[in-house]
Amino acid sequence: MYRIKEIESKKTFEDFILKSKVALSPFFQSWNWSLVQTALGNKVFRLGMYKDSELVLTCLVVKIKARRGTYFHLRHGPIFKNKEVLKPFIIEITKLAKEEKVDFIRLSPLVQTQADLNSLKGFGIRNAPIHNMDAENAWILDVSKSEEELLSEMRKTTRYLVRKAMKLPIEVKKTTDMKGFQAFLKLYEETSKRHHFVPHRGMKEELDIFSKDDQTVLYLAYFNKKLIAGALIVFYGNQAVYHHGASADEFRDIPAAYLLQWEAIKEAKKRGKMFYNFWGVVPPDKPKHPWQGITLFKTGFGGTSINFVHAQDIPLGTSYWKTFIIETFWRIRKGY
Repeated sequence: MYRIKEIESKKTFEDFILKSKVALSPFFQSWNWSLVQTALGNKVFRLGMYKDSELVLTCLVVKIKARRGTYFHLRHGPIFKNKEVLKPFIIEITKLAKEEKVDFIRLSPLVQTQADLNSLKGFGIRNAPIHNMDAENAWILDVSKSEEELLSEMRKTTRYLVRKAMKLPIEVKKTTDMKGFQAFLKLYEETSKRHHFVPHRGMKEELDIFSKDDQTVLYLAYFNKKLIAGALIVFYGNQAVYHHGASADEFRDIPAAYLLQWEAIKEAKKRGKMFYNFWGVVPPDKPKHPWQGITLFKTGFGGTSINFVHAQDIPLGTSYWKTFIIETFWRIRKGY
């Protein structure tokens, strides 16, 4: 009844994703994200599951080779028409995983209740040991409202800083060129050292590949001709995503980051997007979490949280437990 095969048509793959009923269009499942992963040297599978001749599920599967183990990563996938197709899909993807000699499958479909994954209990599925994978606690702003409404619904301090930034000699530039990216990258690396996080790989490839379809823009803020803040925004499906950001500590009293977000929000409205996704935030029950500062910044713009089910692992052998132990250790060490 069901059959699975690789999809070779970008249009077929993208049309299914963008017409799906998932709450937020998942750019981690997009064709362009598969090209980013290929550029990084990862093997990808663009899979489709058919019921007779009807396409009922798509999934971008990325084979990740890490020191702690090799696994299939299904970021924000699979995308499916109904829950009944999940079980036959996992049966087939498990066969492929064993052929590719991976240690486990990690999936994080954009579903909001564990009940949506009940059909997978027989596969030994379990919560991944890592914390807040792929913005499972996302902060979302409805940008269908007018600019006046959006400003009025901001936290008082945020609104003040946005308006203050408008009056300062801050120049905001939009770009997709590599010269601008290199300047942003330097600032990003400084930010990662200051805040003690591991820099993301693939930002250059992300900007280059998504910009060819006008799906990403780099916002850069200059004060006295010096770059002091930047943000990489992805425009995909029904949302704009604040995916990466950087700022100069030397100019922390200049509210350039607030102006960047406001400009990106206005661009999302201009493009007809429904939502502006500030990406991951920390739940209020974790007051000592190191992300609390950035969470306060994001939530000040107004909006609401959408919480998705935590990333799930399907172990395929005893070698999985090496990954489990290492990731559990790092989660505890970082205080997550």
